[in-house]
Amino acid sequence: MKWCLNCPWTLVTVLIVALETPIWSRQTVSLVNAAASRGWSASRRLQTREKVRELWYHGYDNYMTHAFPLDELAPLSCTGRGPDWSNPSNIASNDVAGNFSLTLIDSLDTLVVLGDPRSFETAVRNIIQWVSFDVNTKPQVFETTIRVLGGLLSGHLFAIDKSMDFYLPWYKGELLELAHDLGRRLLPAFGTPTGIPYARINLRHGVQRGETVETCTAGAGSLILEFGTLSRLTGDERFEKAAYKAYFALWNRRSDIDLVGNTINTWTGTWTHPEVTGIGAGIDSFYEYALKWYVLSGEVEFLDVWHESYAAIMRYARAINGFWFRSVSIHTGDVTYYTTDSLSAFWPGLQVLAGDIENAIKSHLVYWNIWKRHAGLPEIYDTNFMYATSLQYPLRPGDPFYLDVGERILHDITVRARVECGLAGIQDLRTNQRDDRMESFVLSETLKYLFLLFDEENLFNHDDSNAVFTTEGHVLRLPQDKIKPVSSARRKLRRVENHQCPAYHTPLIVSDDWHSDTGLTGGLLSRGDIDYAREIVAALPSETDQSVWSPQGWCDVPQVELYSYDFLLSPNGGAVLEDASPSSRKLQTAPEGYIVQNVTGIRTHIVRRLDGTGYDVTKLGPHAVRSGQLVYINDSELILAAVDGVGPVDSDTGRRRRSADVQLRFFTDAVDPTLVGQLAMSELIDEAIITAYTALFGADPIVPFENGRPIRFGHGDGVRVVQDVTNPLGCHSYTRKYEDDALLVHRGECTFLEKLLNAQAAGASGVIVINDEDLPLNPSADQHEIDATGGSIEEVAIVVLKQSAGQRILDTLEHINMHRLGHLMVAVDPEGRSVPVESQRQEKVLRLQDDTTRVLYLNGRPLLNTRLVM
Repeated sequence: MKWCLNCPWTLVTVLIVALETPIWSRQTVSLVNAAASRGWSASRRLQTREKVRELWYHGYDNYMTHAFPLDELAPLSCTGRGPDWSNPSNIASNDVAGNFSLTLIDSLDTLVVLGDPRSFETAVRNIIQWVSFDVNTKPQVFETTIRVLGGLLSGHLFAIDKSMDFYLPWYKGELLELAHDLGRRLLPAFGTPTGIPYARINLRHGVQRGETVETCTAGAGSLILEFGTLSRLTGDERFEKAAYKAYFALWNRRSDIDLVGNTINTWTGTWTHPEVTGIGAGIDSFYEYALKWYVLSGEVEFLDVWHESYAAIMRYARAINGFWFRSVSIHTGDVTYYTTDSLSAFWPGLQVLAGDIENAIKSHLVYWNIWKRHAGLPEIYDTNFMYATSLQYPLRPGDPFYLDVGERILHDITVRARVECGLAGIQDLRTNQRDDRMESFVLSETLKYLFLLFDEENLFNHDDSNAVFTTEGHVLRLPQDKIKPVSSARRKLRRVENHQCPAYHTPLIVSDDWHSDTGLTGGLLSRGDIDYAREIVAALPSETDQSVWSPQGWCDVPQVELYSYDFLLSPNGGAVLEDASPSSRKLQTAPEGYIVQNVTGIRTHIVRRLDGTGYDVTKLGPHAVRSGQLVYINDSELILAAVDGVGPVDSDTGRRRRSADVQLRFFTDAVDPTLVGQLAMSELIDEAIITAYTALFGADPIVPFENGRPIRFGHGDGVRVVQDVTNPLGCHSYTRKYEDDALLVHRGECTFLEKLLNAQAAGASGVIVINDEDLPLNPSADQHEIDATGGSIEEVAIVVLKQSAGQRILDTLEHINMHRLGHLMVAVDPEGRSVPVESQRQEKVLRLQDDTTRVLYLNGRPLLNTRLVM
């Protein structure tokens, strides 16, 4: 990589960083850079793990010494703290401190992660002896659920698990009884007309008169993991039903573009001003719990919510550069605030769980660079002015993915937060002014995740069960007998769930074999956008950053592909009016999904797959297409191919519609007679008929004449197939002429139009592109791009071969050249092309349901859940 001198923020970045980079960050950079350069041996990783362990026990032991049985540790004054009895309106303290030994409960399963059975047993005994929920306090329902209820449930699951070292033979379910008691005390909060719970409740007296009716989406919608688990373990269905109703009370009030607001009125169910959304405070764990409850329980409705909500966030809240996420209007998707907060740092971890590795890396790079600039994660950061507007850091978890990142975070927390009696939150990251408070999530999340990062052999790093970490870092799992089976009707309707694998490949630096994917690969510091991610947060490069720079490096300014699309279907590409309520004659249900008999005017929502293989149709008009369902296209007006050598004319545009594919005949023009006796007959090249896929621009290879001019590619006696090893991708000007030849190139680096123009300039008759996937692809180009060429491209054709077919041609060409068997030729088979087929009767759909080769394409990518019947 190299410094982005052409990036517009560079001078501003240098000035801001010089003036504002915290003194604490400057003091640690050189130390961390030196450490990062040493590499990660097994011993170094274990040494770092033990530093995390020691820091965790420093906080925990000081809590037990100076604060227990109170809720939190005050590390500067070496005392304990609980609710603010003198000021009930002090929600900063009273929302979490309920006079129930919060930090001990919240830390319980971290002792399991650390592998400390003795301390776990002691903690369980202390909780049983000291904790009661018959207290006159009014904590927040959400915070109490994720910290206390989650901690009790997780501790119970480990205490009864005979397969682990944490099984307690004397234990009689006391933690579960406490959890059940707490759950019953929280239930009255759900007594609203909408089922959306009040934000706070008195644990002894219930909902009090005058309680606010406003709550946030995360607070009301992030209860299903704990409440659902409580119901499954106790058999008391009230908790799961209440949390389920609350969740869908929020989701069913989403806007027309599938966005939920940040705050809502629990009685009226209306979103409160300013009706915005994002991925940060007030809404973050709503998305998290959709995906994780599906993982834990298999409830497919929550998978549907995850897919739809993630697509909406990626379409509207994600910035145009693909790195930031902003607050946007839930109705229009327009940006409302150019800020991000520290709670949104959970997002990359959630993206990894969902399988979107590439976008997770981009998100993480932003938060990592903010951390490096401030030696901590500010509560609020202005993405427009590249400046932290709120400089508190209460030691929230930073979701680190990499060892260098984790070591830097550990170092900064140790240097900045460690005091004699524990770990103190930071009031101001510029001056390191400390807060006399150690929040419980320091022990339940931040240091737990850091420990797991460096402990590769930890059992939780190899757990492939349905276990999940809650939003507070508690480990929950459901035994198989507690998971409700999917009904046969639903299973038949949804077929197979679409669980996609991550689509990330390490950057390829150089390869000796240009048509392979082998060679030198680099890590994240070798990405082309690594410098861009640093610049957008106005941070100076570190020594580690500079160590990977080279004069041949580059800095990518990202061009992000849209995550989802909306458009109106049309059989001929013309403009049509939307049919908001298509009749059953147009669109009807099928056993495996939907049959579209007439595509005209149906609004279709398309979402890109996480694995990068294509797209899925997720909505057809008012109907949702669920994961596993198929969309059958049976519209006889949808003409996909030419009828004869000229092809039908589009009545709207007046232009001829071309065939979607063409059959090409590859053969040798001559064989050196001196070699015939030397080669076995099996080595002689027979002709091969291969399907190629045509472009929507350039010459139509089926048509022998265009505008009165002959099309040379593949006509007459055929043309020679040539490969230029100095220009394998066809992205540069050719150094020699190729009169009438067909140039064989690989896909990549430049557009199909650029490949065509370079071939045309060299005198070639056409281009044969080998796809990098074994999928058909019809290249397209915008009209303004075609107009910008300044000349005619209607005489040169470009076609695409699937990867497997292309490799066959490469092998043939190599064989010919090796044995001097003449030349490899290509000709168009005039009879070998797609032709329209009469519309089949509906019952034939079922016989085609597994034919995955007949699908629609968008931007050269397949719509994987479509099937063409006509």
